[in-house]
Amino acid sequence: MPDHAFTDARLAGLYDALNPWGPGDDFYLDLVRGAGSVLDVGCGTGALLIRAREEGHPGRLCGLDPAEAMLAVARRRADVEWVRGTLDTARPDGPFDLVVMTGHAFQVLVTDTEIRTSLEAVRGLLAPGGRFAFETRNPAARAWEGWTPARGAEVGGVRVAHEVVAGHDGRTVTFDTTFSATGWAAPEASRSTLRFLSEGQLDVFLEEAGLVPSVRYGAFDLSPLTASSPEIVSVCQVTD
Repeated sequence: MPDHAFTDARLAGLYDALNPWGPGDDFYLDLVRGAGSVLDVGCGTGALLIRAREEGHPGRLCGLDPAEAMLAVARRRADVEWVRGTLDTARPDGPFDLVVMTGHAFQVLVTDTEIRTSLEAVRGLLAPGGRFAFETRNPAARAWEGWTPARGAEVGGVRVAHEVVAGHDGRTVTFDTTFSATGWAAPEASRSTLRFLSEGQLDVFLEEAGLVPSVRYGAFDLSPLTASSPEIVSVCQVTD
């Protein structure tokens, strides 16, 4: 589920219930376990890093997110660094052995400039031999076709529904997210735009930043990337 509307405190508290731990979290957690220091860009409520610390991860764990409401939830764990901002505004000191962008956070980078700037920042934060892992929805799978009010979800008495207002134009999709509940004076609503990149388009940006995929999957079950795969999952390393 797109998470860009969860900036209100009462909604941020529902995020983990609406987005329960799944195969993607297991995938990234396995990478975190093998890294001495980790930066989670767009960490949200911090579930990934908190789980790693609970398991006994001994190294540096740092989460970066622009939404104060989400970080307020994450800060229940004080032995993880939590930084409010983006790679542009509040870049933590590196280096890191692993940088991750989970939950399709990469797709929030809409313009070419945003993508280039962020990838350059990631490249600069990686320690020698470090890795950058992230996923983006495969545009060929047309995930936005399922973002309809009829497929909304309800958790804790709050109903969340999505509706596309500007379909795929070859680059982006714009959609509204509406939260409603009995007793609320009015629904809460927000509008978000996500960028969809093909594998080839993505690799152009990665190459410009000095990054190259060392492994790539079409889903978090480690299946190979095909034309119909739902995801483009990339684990990248710095080019020589």
